Amino acid sequence: MASDERLLVQIGSYNTNLQGGAGLPQDLVDWLAPTLQVSSFLSRESRAPDIVAVGFQELLPLHLGLAGLSKAVINERDEHIRTQIEAHAPNKERYSLVAKIVNVGVALLVYAKDNGLARRVCDVQTQWTGCGPGYMGNKGAVGIRFRVSNDTSHGGEVFTFVCAHLTAHEPKLAHRIADYNHIVGSLLFPAPPSSTSSSATTMYATSHLFFLGDLNFRVSMPPAHHLTQTMRSDPTYSLLNSEATREELKEFDQLLLERRNNRVFIGFREGDFWTFKCTYKYQLGQVDHYSTKRTPSWTDRVMYTTHTDSPDTPEISNITNLLYTSIPSYTTSDHKPVLCLLALPPPSTSSTTSPLLRLPTSFNPTPDPYAVLKRYAGRTLDRIIGYTWWILTLVGAGSAAVGIFNFLLSFAAWRWWGKSPAASPE
Repeated sequence: MASDERLLVQIGSYNTNLQGGAGLPQDLVDWLAPTLQVSSFLSRESRAPDIVAVGFQELLPLHLGLAGLSKAVINERDEHIRTQIEAHAPNKERYSLVAKIVNVGVALLVYAKDNGLARRVCDVQTQWTGCGPGYMGNKGAVGIRFRVSNDTSHGGEVFTFVCAHLTAHEPKLAHRIADYNHIVGSLLFPAPPSSTSSSATTMYATSHLFFLGDLNFRVSMPPAHHLTQTMRSDPTYSLLNSEATREELKEFDQLLLERRNNRVFIGFREGDFWTFKCTYKYQLGQVDHYSTKRTPSWTDRVMYTTHTDSPDTPEISNITNLLYTSIPSYTTSDHKPVLCLLALPPPSTSSTTSPLLRLPTSFNPTPDPYAVLKRYAGRTLDRIIGYTWWILTLVGAGSAAVGIFNFLLSFAAWRWWGKSPAASPE
């Protein structure tokens, strides 16, 4: 098969810091178009990606997300993104929305190129789960799964994209691992058509799997390490300008260490994330100035694996990582967006069944039997808290704290009025 027949998958992820409709600039070329410049690695002429997946975390103010009032924002993002990727496509390619899904502030949109892949997309499914307190959706994941047919009833390949936002703060490593395990057990999709079972399946029951988002794993260094001392004495963190220093720093990246120890993201691969600067935590409005409140870390990541990857070689993937970088020019968030361009291996030639991922024999991801109950218990809490918060914000003219004060003041006045003696008749 010619190299230019390998599918190109472009993935972007951005924590927009609760900005809602103001979370993106009007021109997205810095983020979603640079991949077009490197696609010539696969062919003599520039190629547009076959699939574009864009994920967001902290999509809109939390009270609106909890209340489920995200429709306007996600629709605006859809129109904005599609217009921009089509405007900058090398041959004016057009794209169709495969699916979009949002839960509180975590959102995912996936597009396919009209004159190719979009015509063969079928069996589209979406899913969501929460892993915040009480399974609320302030932290959690959303997923999109679809099959790309090969003109047979059950053939072709299954693609699964998952966008997540995991627990924050450096000491809460165990919480992040628990979040991931909860997502594996509760982000469930119907069994593929070729399966002999009707049971729900985990995200791993797929041909290609992509996991993106603000995963919140931090750089955690011993206090006595020389890099710790250097970073404390240099609030500008200028040492991060050196890739050699970043490569040394990566050895303290929690996600990399936990993956090596097979405690999280089993079966996944990742590009060389240390080739770009840490994506968090930046000062708002600044291109390259970090906040001194947190140790700079690569919290925003893109992971992937494919059915031809061998569990015996966990560091090697048959997916070619053409580009993996961050975009420093975006300054409305304390995160920087990340971008990844992947070339998939040649398609499977199977005409009857979709190939599935091969996993280590010691790893058997299984659905949580209480997944549905947990998901809807969390969503109920989301709506109760979200609508209460939203009403208080309306009463407080944009501030929930003022709304609470106004409510208490009104309640006190009502109680006083009810207890005041009636005026005596003349």
